[in-house]
Amino acid sequence: MVDQSELDPTWTLVTDGAQLADAADALAEGHGPVGVDAERASGFRYGSEAYLVQLHRRGSGTFLFDPTTVGSFEPIADAIREEEWILHAASQDIPCLDELGMHPERIFDTELAARLLGMERVGLGAIVESLLGIKLEKAHSAADWSQRPLPGSWLEYAALDVALLPDLRDAVEANLEEQGKTEFARQEFEAVRTREFRPKVGEPWRRLSGGHALKSPRALALARELWVARDALARARDVAPGRLVPDASLVAAAAANPRSKGDLAKLQTFRGRASRSEIDLWWEAIMRGKTTEDLPGPKPRDPDSIPHHRGWAQRHPEAAARLAAARAGVEAEAERQGMPIENLLTPEHLRRVAWQPPQPATPEAIALRLKELGARDWQLGITAPIISAAFVDLA
Repeated sequence: MVDQSELDPTWTLVTDGAQLADAADALAEGHGPVGVDAERASGFRYGSEAYLVQLHRRGSGTFLFDPTTVGSFEPIADAIREEEWILHAASQDIPCLDELGMHPERIFDTELAARLLGMERVGLGAIVESLLGIKLEKAHSAADWSQRPLPGSWLEYAALDVALLPDLRDAVEANLEEQGKTEFARQEFEAVRTREFRPKVGEPWRRLSGGHALKSPRALALARELWVARDALARARDVAPGRLVPDASLVAAAAANPRSKGDLAKLQTFRGRASRSEIDLWWEAIMRGKTTEDLPGPKPRDPDSIPHHRGWAQRHPEAAARLAAARAGVEAEAERQGMPIENLLTPEHLRRVAWQPPQPATPEAIALRLKELGARDWQLGITAPIISAAFVDLA
């Protein structure tokens, strides 16, 4: 086992346009796929943009880019656009890279591939240790990458993560080939690469953690106004909203419906570093919630939603029986394939087919329905016959 301290990664920090142009030339002259990573300041800053972008290519070296100073990433995007990008948990990094004008045409996701391989632990450190024999320290993974200057130890950590990606990719690919899952992985990678970003919901305040406990229209109005006030303050300060006042405190204040600013200040469940320093702001929000005539109703029902499956046994026994039979078959196949059931077939897809199966429930009809829901071809070929057989046995 090789310890991280025994490695000596070399890297170049890119902080201006001229350096970026040189880096683009070097990356274009390299060979093979490109290791790509990005560091954000989630939980610290308001948005989820990248505060450091790391690239490594054999024959080119490792480059760390500061998005706050380098300007346009177009030269980098042009240099590597047609190459395969190696990412770990690509769905986390693609959105912030896309904001910089960098979107891959092909990807290899080492985290997703590790799931398909049935590895027990799929974090980067775990699979690097398992497949490359290198023990990584993940000391800075949850750091505030927006701070400047970035400590040298952080930069070394970031450089090492991306520099190991090409070797890790090769090791993972060899395992995929050995298990006959190369095509599975290719389709999964493409689904992640082309996935549309989740659209912003019309009433984002309804996503307050614990907000489901608020039942009355007036309590919901209080929660809404508190959320709006917090969001505006967080945006103005470029701070993660939860660092000002956590969701639980907003919900507690809405539930308590304090009679005065003093009562709000005394509310022990209303916590957070801005809970008292901005007490006037919160009280104004509460007063708006108390006096508004625009009272929200229950959360609008999604027209495409189906009842929660936990209640099917009592209210929809036939659907519950279909789900149980199909799930047992899919679980057995997932075990045989050596992968988590959710990677063999998204649980929501299975529930929707069980709730309203096509008639007749032939493998072809099941496959068509699963494809409409977003399942990949390799998943259809394996699971559609299993689900169809389960439904037929119940008929």
